[in-house]
Amino acid sequence: MTNNFAQDVLKGLTAKSKHLSSKYFYDDNGSRIFQEIMNMPEYYLTDAEFEILSMQSKQIIDALQFSTPFNIVELGAGDGFKTYKLLEYLVNNDVDFNYVPIDISQEAMDILVERLGERLPSLNIKPKVGDYFEILEVNKQSDFPSLLLFLGGNIGNYQSDKARDLLNLFNDNMKIGDKLLIGFDIKKNPIIIHNAYYDEHGITKRFNLNLLLRINRELGADFKIDDFDFYCHYNPITGDVKSYIVSLRKQSVEIKAINKTIEFDYNELIWTELSKKYSLDEIRNLAKASNFQLITNLLDCKHYFSDSLWEKI
Repeated sequence: MTNNFAQDVLKGLTAKSKHLSSKYFYDDNGSRIFQEIMNMPEYYLTDAEFEILSMQSKQIIDALQFSTPFNIVELGAGDGFKTYKLLEYLVNNDVDFNYVPIDISQEAMDILVERLGERLPSLNIKPKVGDYFEILEVNKQSDFPSLLLFLGGNIGNYQSDKARDLLNLFNDNMKIGDKLLIGFDIKKNPIIIHNAYYDEHGITKRFNLNLLLRINRELGADFKIDDFDFYCHYNPITGDVKSYIVSLRKQSVEIKAINKTIEFDYNELIWTELSKKYSLDEIRNLAKASNFQLITNLLDCKHYFSDSLWEKI
């Protein structure tokens, strides 16, 4: 990871328009800060998706139409908060399934396994830490059908072509008839979206600046955190929320692991994250472009969020 991390940091910070990949947000500290973000009242995504998975578990399972035991494979399981209600419904109704949570954070996985062990002791859980696709490749050999979970609106972190590439990779690592339940943040009042990301508590700022602390720690850099700030912007036409780290002065940062000094101009931006919001038409078109059939969109009561059920065809 560190070699890839170093290469990606070098590539991003020497580009004409500086950028860093949001996939590197989630070290153990970043994962903890993200839990804080999900608990903010303004961050509606968590509550909206929790409502869907709590209130519509039966509809989800009925729509799967699996006639044999099956696997539920969750990509980026985190603390498992949202998924718990779906798992609880399955366990309470004596459905025969395996839960396979996947996450890159060992700490997050340890917490998840401990918590589920206490609350759902009869759950058959097979946790995996590591790369999605290496684990999915093994899962494809399973005799059982699978429901993949890609929740939390994470698909919004990918630009359109990258989103299609990712979904095609999912498709390639699934069997015919396997299902994908994928979370989409829906386009809505721009003020609601703005407040969720440009939070007054400064938690999202800490989340972004933690990436600079990670570069300091793992790559021997000397970023001075007080010399950087956070900004984000929502475009309601494209549905794009873009997040940036802002250099507050003209400065140089040495990164020892890549033997490079990076120059920052006054008010120069580092693009860190895209969080795209989708219309229902865009969801339908994305499913089709990725060789999936859209079965149904499950929406919360405010229509802020959709968990969209797709089938590999």
